[in-house]
Amino acid sequence: MSLRDKLARFSTELQEYYAAPYRAVFAKAQQQEDDLFMLLVMSEALGIPNPASFYTLELLPIVYEDFHAWHRRMGMANSPLENIQCC
Repeated sequence: MSLRDKLARFSTELQEYYAAPYRAVFAKAQQQEDDLFMLLVMSEALGIPNPASFYTLELLPIVYEDFHAWHRRMGMANSPLENIQCC
């Protein structure tokens, strides 16, 4: 191995050493952002007024796949919507 390869490997391992403790924090932050996005998209169906409902309406088919996991994370045992029966 050349010196350049050793330095590159050391740099990669050092970056992993410093980034590893925060990986769970970043994953949780991403999950919270996804939950907020889901709430914004589903707000009209949940009865919450949404001024951007015209734009979020076209996103509904995309978020239907994740709806079950989302409502379980939010503490709802069953789907809160009559027209979406996922459980």
